[in-house]
Amino acid sequence: MELLKELCESTGIPGQEGRLREIARRELAPLADELTVDALGNLIARKSASTRKGKSRPAKRLMIAAHMDEIGFVISHIDDKGWLRLVPLGGHNPRNMVAQRVVVCGNRGDLPGLLYPGVRPPHIATPEDLRKELKVSDFFVDLCLPPQRVKKEVEPGTMVVIQREFGEIGEGVSCKAMDNRVAMYVMIRAMQAAKSFGFDTYAVATTQEEVGLRGAATGAAGVAPDVGIALDTTLAVDIPGVPDHEKVTALGEGAAIKILDSSSISHPGLVACFRALAKKRKIKHQMEILPRGGTDAGAMQRVHAGVPVITLSIPTRYIHTSIELVHRQDVQAAVDLLTAFIEEGARADLQLI
Repeated sequence: MELLKELCESTGIPGQEGRLREIARRELAPLADELTVDALGNLIARKSASTRKGKSRPAKRLMIAAHMDEIGFVISHIDDKGWLRLVPLGGHNPRNMVAQRVVVCGNRGDLPGLLYPGVRPPHIATPEDLRKELKVSDFFVDLCLPPQRVKKEVEPGTMVVIQREFGEIGEGVSCKAMDNRVAMYVMIRAMQAAKSFGFDTYAVATTQEEVGLRGAATGAAGVAPDVGIALDTTLAVDIPGVPDHEKVTALGEGAAIKILDSSSISHPGLVACFRALAKKRKIKHQMEILPRGGTDAGAMQRVHAGVPVITLSIPTRYIHTSIELVHRQDVQAAVDLLTAFIEEGARADLQLI
């Protein structure tokens, strides 16, 4: 899984996804009939439908969206001692931010740093200190460099991301930014694996999902799809301390076919098609309802007169932390199911009445 490792370890926050875009370009260019980048930085790889003998109508357009950006920070202030203050991009829980290594993408190269809150250590903390609830604004980055050098190499707006190496954990793999680099991986591998294309297929590596599904909105406006599939991680809260009815999905139980989340309701015809394809090809899968959170499907379904959409999810433990964990078999199941839809999904019944 060298490609997944490369994707996860690369840095790219909302609005600064260039490094990921180049990886996607490298992987998709050999199979694409056309490769473009729009004004928001979405990479759009078009693959024309396979030869359609006896068909008078043009092929339908399928847009597959996998966002490139990860949650992170930008530098908002550098004080006279060289401490870096931050503004978050995406949803951070301060409990997951304490004592982390970070990468500061300076103008002369990447710099290693440490992320820590401005609080007294336990040895000298007061009872009031220990009761304090941390906020993102309490945190700073320590580069352990002279202030003069810090101010030469970084500036407001510089990207900062958590640093974590890709690791194999039992039957799974773990890293920062598995959300959503594992979905990029699934999209690339399915496009490479498909033996035929039932749609004019647009594989879109989207931008700025973590701050409001922005890239998917402009991407869909340009592509004008007839069908949209978002690829994303979803919660696998199958861990101690959480009741079964709140787990959403479970690791190792297959790709997740989403019924709904707080940004979109999947088209019932697409849900039925994905379930039928999974059964036909003996692909392990599970059904997903996510009470909170959304995907690029929420943006795609709202363009023009509306688009039937669905999300295919990869169950993930510890989302929005530096140790996001997926199961290898679930990842492969998602690749297989997306490949099946690329090849056969054009026959799906998308009538609502």
